[in-house]
Amino acid sequence: MPKRVLTGTVVSDKGDKTVVVRVERKVKHPLYGKIIRRSKKYHAHDEANAFHEGEIVRIEETAPISKLKTWKVIERVGGKAISEQAA
Repeated sequence: MPKRVLTGTVVSDKGDKTVVVRVERKVKHPLYGKIIRRSKKYHAHDEANAFHEGEIVRIEETAPISKLKTWKVIERVGGKAISEQAA
């Protein structure tokens, strides 16, 4: 079974060997038809503490590492997110 791979922005790197990644998706509102953004946060394993807040990363589904962590960071996609640079 293939592992799911998602792309998102690191919103917290305060935990040891853990980052919190916000993944956004766009969905169509069921009644009004407007495209709206929905987001979800995932706790991902970062063995070397190499990733920091604001970076865009790819995460991959893995076997459970802890109570909350079932994802691991596999690579950096870009530097700071566009919304982070404007602030």
